[in-house]
Amino acid sequence: MALLEVGDKAPAFRAKDQEGETVSLSDFKGKKLVLYFYPKDDTPGCTKEACSFRDGWLKFRKRGIAVLGVSTDDEKSHRKFADKFSLPFPLLADPEKKIVTDYGVWGEKSMYGRKYMGTHRVTYVIDEKGKIAAVWPKVKPDGHADEILEAISST
Repeated sequence: MALLEVGDKAPAFRAKDQEGETVSLSDFKGKKLVLYFYPKDDTPGCTKEACSFRDGWLKFRKRGIAVLGVSTDDEKSHRKFADKFSLPFPLLADPEKKIVTDYGVWGEKSMYGRKYMGTHRVTYVIDEKGKIAAVWPKVKPDGHADEILEAISST
């Protein structure tokens, strides 16, 4: 797993969201974008993280910042997750693991001594020109959206 670094060009992507709409990086040209990667829909940590973005949604919108969540779950799973928790932003389905691989967040993980491959909880902020402006390599789900808003406000 090799994460992207500040200043790197953000890899282009195209994927379907929970509504079946195609979303691509180029849709956000000229805007700041928070691209957050999470392991699995409707699990405790991922729910906390998604709900923190939901609760901060208006603050992001007021600042002209878009938010996208990405996991390897499919559109149907994303739809259930988004509906259950009233998530107002797109969740991109990456079952082929192309986006998670391109962004360096797919790799070996360990739980209870068992090793497996999965998505690491990582957040990138992409600037208006498509470059990585900030990276959170080891996200703590609680209050993560506020942490990002604070960091963006201070730049």
